[in-house]
Amino acid sequence: MPELNLTSAPAHLRHGSNIGQPLTRRDGLLKVTGRATYAADNHPPGMLFAVIAASSIARGRVVSLDVAAAKGHPGVVDVMTPDHKPQLAIDPEIKTNPFVFRMDALHSKEVRYANQPIAVVIAETLEAATEGATLLAPRYETLPPLVGLDAGESFVPPVVGVGNPAEHHHGDIEAGLASAEKQIDAVYETPPQYHNAMEPHGIVVQWDGDRLSVDMPTQGLMLSLARIAELFGIAHDKIHIRSPFLGGGFGSKGLMGGPPVLGIMAAKLVGKPVKLVLRREQMYGPVGHRAPTRQRLRIGADGEGRLTALDHHARTVSSTFDDFYEPAADASHTLYAAPAIRTSHDAVRVNTGTPLFMRAPGEATGSIALESAIDEMAWACGMDPLAFRLKNYAEVEPITGKPFSSKALRACYEQGAARFGWSKRPLQARQMRDDGGLLVGWGMGTATFPALMFQAEARAVLRRDGSGVMEIGAHDMG
Repeated sequence: MPELNLTSAPAHLRHGSNIGQPLTRRDGLLKVTGRATYAADNHPPGMLFAVIAASSIARGRVVSLDVAAAKGHPGVVDVMTPDHKPQLAIDPEIKTNPFVFRMDALHSKEVRYANQPIAVVIAETLEAATEGATLLAPRYETLPPLVGLDAGESFVPPVVGVGNPAEHHHGDIEAGLASAEKQIDAVYETPPQYHNAMEPHGIVVQWDGDRLSVDMPTQGLMLSLARIAELFGIAHDKIHIRSPFLGGGFGSKGLMGGPPVLGIMAAKLVGKPVKLVLRREQMYGPVGHRAPTRQRLRIGADGEGRLTALDHHARTVSSTFDDFYEPAADASHTLYAAPAIRTSHDAVRVNTGTPLFMRAPGEATGSIALESAIDEMAWACGMDPLAFRLKNYAEVEPITGKPFSSKALRACYEQGAARFGWSKRPLQARQMRDDGGLLVGWGMGTATFPALMFQAEARAVLRRDGSGVMEIGAHDMG
């Protein structure tokens, strides 16, 4: 653990707050000089390389794999398939808690989405493993895939996000809309978006009897440790996960997915250390993504521009085998005061990898729809977008009436408007041009993000010589 020598620290660290002061990132030099050791940089003695063979169809069944051809390739050590693999302690399809991914661990020959792992080739070199995976030449029975926001019958999910109710409401929406002098009824769609961080998902695994050492990028060390322990039936204290650096996560490395589990299984199968790293194109499917949405907002306002009703409904998708629902409509819970607010969700199942957290799940997709609708409502009322937001500023949480622990949004609006010269912005569109005659648009938007809090521990030691050590259960977030 790096030590902080307080006696030689700058004066602002010894005698005052470090808030707002320049600090040297201890990891910065390692990263910019290429000396930071990421998971895939580890090469234990005798290590083999594992490569995933991924499905090229979105729905169906694997009929055959040419395992003999793959094993006949020089350097290939073994091929892991649904018929030839180590057994897990529990079914990977069982969802033991909300932070568990139902995963593809070669438990079946069924194909449920494109890029689903269907086999793993283990070889002495990366090239041999890659060529062996190609030689498998899978054959499929195909079925028409379910795709898009209108696939199949929609349903109301039991929860959205992490345990949030699918619907919130207070007040009479229809009465609020009926009494409004101005209304909008608008639909917004957002596309699927995929994680593809600079560091792809990967793992280096070494078994020593029933002890397991793992190098992997993870945003949730304890969540990963618990998932590995239950899947492989080993005690927590026999698992050592190292993740000193993270080459980008953005939510996709928060929960344990199928590919790293396949790496652990491969090492167990061959009895040697194994490295498995996803190829760039394999990142689309098995490691989560942001689901598409279709959002309808109905908003009413009175003659003075005060909201009378805000109704926000979102449709999203999940996979055919797991449950994660983008909580897009929840963005309308906190920002604007209205006597009637309703947020609701429905969903359809499609042949895709399970969606997951991606850089503000719900807030990102919901905010673009809500803020676009608020801008349209301001225009309908003939009001400046900032003035309209201030007119409907929420002093307490609108749905519950609970006070905010702190809120400085009004001051942020004021400072932002002053620094940007917002008062010079004309209300009518297409009125501003740059020096070259090109049209210039000025817009604004607001967003909130919830604070998820978990129990944590820390230990601080101050020594007689003035030095100190702080130990916390945190890690690099990329």
